Amino acid sequence: MEFAAGPKGWKMTKATQLGKGALAVVLTAITAVSVPAAPRAGGKSAVRSTHRSSASRSRYRGVPTFADSSSADVTTFDDPIVRAAAVEALGRYNGAVVAVDPNTGRILTVVNQKIAFGDGYIPCSTIKPAIAIAALEENVITRDTMLKVGRRKYMNLTEAMAHSNNNFFEELGRRMGFETVSKYARLLGIGELAGYNLPEEHPGAFPAVPPAFGGVGRMSSYGEGIQITPLQLASLAAAFANGGTLYYLQYPRTEEEKEAFTPRVKRELNIAPILPEIREGMLAAVLYGTGKSSFDRGGDEMPLGKTGTCDDHTTPSHIGWFLTYADDAHPRIALAVLLRGNTRRVKGPTAAQIAGRIYRKLREQNYFATDTHPGNLSVLNSGN
Repeated sequence: MEFAAGPKGWKMTKATQLGKGALAVVLTAITAVSVPAAPRAGGKSAVRSTHRSSASRSRYRGVPTFADSSSADVTTFDDPIVRAAAVEALGRYNGAVVAVDPNTGRILTVVNQKIAFGDGYIPCSTIKPAIAIAALEENVITRDTMLKVGRRKYMNLTEAMAHSNNNFFEELGRRMGFETVSKYARLLGIGELAGYNLPEEHPGAFPAVPPAFGGVGRMSSYGEGIQITPLQLASLAAAFANGGTLYYLQYPRTEEEKEAFTPRVKRELNIAPILPEIREGMLAAVLYGTGKSSFDRGGDEMPLGKTGTCDDHTTPSHIGWFLTYADDAHPRIALAVLLRGNTRRVKGPTAAQIAGRIYRKLREQNYFATDTHPGNLSVLNSGN
């Protein structure tokens, strides 16, 4: 099915990439963020801070922050280099990592298969790129539109993505309305199976009506009412990386499936004309925003990403997400990192840090310098 929604009639073109010179200029401009002074010992602020910290630690007491997340996985046909990097980077955290080849939709590894194939979790702020695509396509904003996000503060899309500003995206949701937001979210694969012939996969969930808490605004900033899986988020990251092709994710688990692997296209999104605006925001998040801990300063590969941090009251726990892909110019891998737990350590920036460890390990293994893609693969367009 062609993704023909919207007044522009999305025509596929090659998305522009940010040049290395521009990246160097941005990196040079990054400045250190000062840390607020600690409250005086014994003061009221200290008492309130301690109380909040204690409440935070005990709120989701039954959900562990740390676990042996890879112990039950079946990994015979995973990419061994990617698998090792993901397991080492995740370490003792209770979470999951899904890595896919953005050029084919092939799953490279799934760390913590029980969580990755499960019912899903609230997407938190990783919903924001999907909302941005809808708003750009519907001409609600352009890349230069400034929206009021505070009493005397305005932001454009790039800054709102970089700093994950909730007011900006809540306003986009209210302007578009629930039906429009739902249409684009579903076309981007949210609320449907991401994989092809993965019997254990669950489709997550997408609400039929605006959520009671916060309505479409809260849904557009935090993903309220939505349950998304790591597979769906990795699929979306891959589509951002490859220029707008939403592949079925395939996970070959026998020698026969491995030898017969052929990419399968779920749908062409035709988002290439507006992807530069999305990528610019995801790049800014990595360079100086909420995802800056994913940047590997020792390599030339430029990742892009979007963090997500919130509380999931459906499966009660703190949630940390990071949607990302690398390299910016020649995408080789797309990742979804998920963390769960009962402490504030579980957050999007921590998930971004794990992605950064994966990128660093892959760079050390010359993953980005080695052509590991199978050549001359035919692609099946499965429609729908």
